[in-house]
Formats: sequence, C-alpha cells, structure tokens
Amino acid sequence: MNPRFGSIRTAAFSILRGTIEHERTNAQPSAGANCPCVTPTASPPSPISMIRRFKIAFLSILTVLVLAYGGAGQALLMRSRTGVGHPPKSLPVESVQITTSGSDFISGWFIPGKPTRGAVLLLHGVRGNRHDMVGRAQFLHQLGYSVLLIDLPAHGESTGAHITYGLNEAEGVRAALQYLRKQLPEEKVGVIGASLGAASLVLAKPDPAPSAVILESMFPTIREALSDRLDLYLGRIGDSLAPVLLWQLPLRLGISPDQLRPIADMASLKSPVLIISGGGDLRTTLLETKRIYAAANSPKELWIVEGAGHINLYRFQPTEYEAKVSAFLAKYLRNEG
Repeated sequence: MNPRFGSIRTAAFSILRGTIEHERTNAQPSAGANCPCVTPTASPPSPISMIRRFKIAFLSILTVLVLAYGGAGQALLMRSRTGVGHPPKSLPVESVQITTSGSDFISGWFIPGKPTRGAVLLLHGVRGNRHDMVGRAQFLHQLGYSVLLIDLPAHGESTGAHITYGLNEAEGVRAALQYLRKQLPEEKVGVIGASLGAASLVLAKPDPAPSAVILESMFPTIREALSDRLDLYLGRIGDSLAPVLLWQLPLRLGISPDQLRPIADMASLKSPVLIISGGGDLRTTLLETKRIYAAANSPKELWIVEGAGHINLYRFQPTEYEAKVSAFLAKYLRNEG
C-alpha cells in the first residue's frame, strides 16, 4: 500500500476511534464521595447512538480525505525550479535565456551544429530539466545537428509559478521554436519531447509546424494520466479519487481538464511524427499510445520499446534509440543535396 494513503487511513481511523472513546467516556457516571460502590451494568448502545457515531466517523474520514487530496493537488501543481548544474565539457554549450511573456523566461543550452544538418529542440518530462535530455543532445550533436535543450516553464531555472501539465509549458515551447528559427533561419527544425514535453509540444499547436516530431510516452488526456497513476499506487479506488484532484485545476489555476487533451490536438499537428512508448508503461498504457498514433496525421511511425516502462527510453535502449531516431530525423531534416 502507498505510505501516503496508509497515513490517511490511519488518521481517519484515529478520528473514528477517538470519537467512540469520547462517547464512551461521557456515558460513564462520574465517581465521587456519595457514589454507591456498585458497578453499573453497561447498556448496549441504542440504534440512534450507533447511527450518530457512524455519521461522525464518516464526516471525519471525508474531512481527512478532502484535506489530504487538497494537499496532494497543491503538491502536483507546485513548481519544480532547481539549479541544473553544468553541462558536459564535451559539448560546446551556449547558455541562453528566452523571453516568453513580460518578465518570464525559459533557460536553456544551445549547441551549434553543422550547416544544412538541421536543428532539434529537446523537451524533458514533468519535474525534470534540460539535464535529462543531455544524452540525446550528445548523440545528435555528433551527427551534426544544432540542439536546443530548455527547462520548461516552472522547471529547472525557468520562471513560472505552477506546473500546468502542458498549457503554460506550451508557451515556452513556442518561444523556443521561435528562437531556433531566428538563430538558424535556413535550417529545418525537429522536436523530441518526453512525456510532459511531448504534450506541451502538441498543445502548443506550433505554426509553422516542425519538419519532424518525436513524441515519447505522451499521455492522451490529463484525466487518463491522473487515473493511470492513481490506479498504479492505490488500486481500483484510485480511479474514483481522480475527480477530487481534477476539480482543483479550475479552482487553483483557472484551467479546465478539457484544455489538457493532447490527443484532441494531434490532428492539428502537421508534422511527420514518430511516436515512441514503453511496452510495459503503466502511466501511459499501450492502448492509449495506439489511440494517439491513430489520431496522428500521416506520415507517421510507431515504435513500442519492449520491456520499458515510463522511463528515459534513450537510457533504456540507447543503440536502437539512436538508430531509429537518427533515421527518422535524417529523412525529414537534412537539406543536403
């Protein structure tokens, strides 16, 4: 059992036990000097008393659960801003700050490549940062691509008050694409996004569309993403608790769950797309991935990485990843000849 859920259950039953003990204590006569030395016979609780106890217990448990899931909702939306450290010395990195709106910006590393080879934007997953994509950047740089790695809004060293599961992050994606096109106006641009990064790219509805897109482990809707994770940690009860967290989106951020449905925007993505997912992924299931693939425009390709969960797919199978991804990007990004 998940430790957090266990603590919620313990707290709830503590309240229940305290309520019953309180009633038992109040039901006993007080001892005193004039008290006859006869122990009164305890009478069984009346049906009305039992109903009252269970009403109090139910309300107590409900209160604990609401407070717990309110805290969980706040934690899910809390920004993940941290220092990302230094890039590998083997990469000729230029640190960049790209303005999104007002005083907000995204931080990143730009790695120049060879002319006509193309450029690739790398987008990490939730609560990650650009360092998570360094392995991909290294092999792409070796192939001659220019590479831009960014921290999505509210992640790493980028500004942002809350994680919004793709909506505000999409603004950072649009700014990063604009930066690449300004820096490299003659180059074709591709994008590799993992999980939240993939969803943010699709929700951004980029115009002009990238010349190639790779979506890794992308959730189809925020409802399914949340239900899958709650089911994984809490079992069947998890799915019934998902609405308790979802209703916090409009209350806390003014966002509707209907705005976080990347699968609904796949038809707007006018790019050749390679969709990748782990065959053992329980956070974005195989069935969900196949639905996303069915919703995508052609040309499109699907690669299921056997045995992989919701993890860094490059680290899991680097040799095959490099072969498939480099072949896909070369087909659509190279300007040679």
